[in-house]
This record gives sequence, C-alpha cells and structure tokens, in this order.
Amino acid sequence: MDHQDHDFRERIRTSFANQGAMALLGAELTRIQQGIVEIELSYRPDLTQQHGFLHAGVISAALDAACTYAAYTMIEPDVSILTIEFKVNLLSPGKGDRFLFRGEITKPGSNIIVADGRAYAIGDGPAKLIASMTGTKMALRGREDIRG
Repeated sequence: MDHQDHDFRERIRTSFANQGAMALLGAELTRIQQGIVEIELSYRPDLTQQHGFLHAGVISAALDAACTYAAYTMIEPDVSILTIEFKVNLLSPGKGDRFLFRGEITKPGSNIIVADGRAYAIGDGPAKLIASMTGTKMALRGREDIRG
C-alpha cells in the first residue's frame, strides 16, 4: 500500500488523543490534510507568563506538535516521527482569545522532513501572526519502543 493511501487522519487523531501534553494545554486538533495540520487552543491564565501573554513554551509545544503531525501525513503507516531540531521566532506577544498553530511541510523526505509552523492569535480583528517555527523531523522505522 502506498503511504498516500492509508488513513493518516485517523492515525493522527488517535496519536493526538494519546498526547498528555496537548491534553494538559486543552489543545484541539482542528485540521488535518496532506502536508498541513492545525491545532487550536483557547486563552487560559494558567498558560501565560508573568505579563499575561501565552507562554513561549506553550507556543513552542503546540507549533512542534502541529509540525510533527504534518510530517505524519507524509510517511508510511508503520513509521514514527521524532523532532530532532527546531527554531522558534517569537514575533508578537501571545495575546488573544484563541490561538491557531499551523504546521506545514516544507521539504518531505524518506528519513528527514522539514516543516514550517505559524502561530496566530485570534481575537478582535484579523488573526495576528505571533510566532514562526522551522522544525526538522526524523522518520523512525523498526522501533518497537516508539509507536504512534
């Protein structure tokens, strides 16, 4: 079976449901398509830093998850993905009612996949770009200890 034919959407939904970190943040998986995944979360005071802005660690975690799951749309069903590097640029304070994190594949590959992420604050007015990420993902094959 070609990896384009498997149901990566269901695999990603199942994997996301097993992620304790995303559950802790209250994150929701809102879009899955070939090469693109979106995650959203609502503003909560317990996710902020001392000035009331969404914490950079929360932004980074959600962007990393969106980019990683975007990579899952590009691989065979028996392969897993791990992040091996990322860089985050914090462009504007995380201030909004809701936040959108989009991961998009920049360079697919059989072993190394590069993804770009964008984080947006949603509130009154148009969505505002608050952060960007470039992440490198590694495809893992034949590892019984790493699944999903």
